[in-house]
Amino acid sequence: MAVTMAEITKLRNLTSAGLMDCKKALAETNGDIEAAVEILRKKGQAVAAKREDRQASEGCVFAKSCGDFGAIVALKCETDFVGKNAGFIAVAKQILDAAVEARAKDLEALKALVVNGQTIAELVTEESGKTGEKVEIGDYAIVEAPTVAAYNHFNNKLATIVGFNIAGADEKVGREVAMQIASMNPVAVSREDVPETVIESEKAVAIEKTKREQVWKAVEAALKKAGLNPNHFDTDDHISSNVTKGWITEEEAAKGRQIIAETSEKKAANLPEAMIENITKGRLNKFFKESCLLEQEFVQDGELTVGQYLEKSQKGLLAVSFKRVNLNED
Repeated sequence: MAVTMAEITKLRNLTSAGLMDCKKALAETNGDIEAAVEILRKKGQAVAAKREDRQASEGCVFAKSCGDFGAIVALKCETDFVGKNAGFIAVAKQILDAAVEARAKDLEALKALVVNGQTIAELVTEESGKTGEKVEIGDYAIVEAPTVAAYNHFNNKLATIVGFNIAGADEKVGREVAMQIASMNPVAVSREDVPETVIESEKAVAIEKTKREQVWKAVEAALKKAGLNPNHFDTDDHISSNVTKGWITEEEAAKGRQIIAETSEKKAANLPEAMIENITKGRLNKFFKESCLLEQEFVQDGELTVGQYLEKSQKGLLAVSFKRVNLNED
């Protein structure tokens, strides 16, 4: 039987599949709409299975909050072309709306939600059939707190949610702090929340950097005392290059290398522990101020930290948790 444009349009409205795919499905089922829908869904499953080993690194990210609950959904695909498609974006927002309405606690709960007679998992699989690409939910994050605010970056690749300790906190304040998180990418709300492994790693880096600096100061002094310019001896490759350029002689290069080796060994063996510890503490404090949300300099007002801004906005107001999802590398 002949397939009418009205039937094709009806099937497209139901599935959002391409015109030719709808026409073929209707022709195969002799105009049976329900059977055609099933064919298109099976096509989506076949495409999804075929693309399982492909990398989905593009897509879109959206955040939404409603009172004391907020969520972020990242719907991923293979190409930026599909990620920017209006239909693909609409599906991502549909998934997010369902997540917030149901207050889905995790990804598995989200996938099990039913929207228009099909689960979110089936909806994502169906999207693979429409786009011909691997489609998956890459990230799902939630925050529950007395007040939750959300921010969506203009490129649809970055979104944040942040929770506050007081119900009914000012919406504008919440959005500005959510924007701060998007811009400054903190690792934790406060220094008490920074994982111990991160602190230990930062501390080890600070100690090593401090030791290198103290050793090099001693080397600089020794080189100057010997009448050599320290800038010509900062690395072994630089020493060789400076000899080639005629800036130092082979004899000076040998003398400088000897001074560096002897002075470095002597200084490294006699570094004052108390000084190293104090400098390390200072560097760790700098890390906390740059990486902890409440201690960060507030982007909108450089004279305040985020914590001070919140206190100024409403007495006792604090951020208590946040999530940030970015499809691009920071």
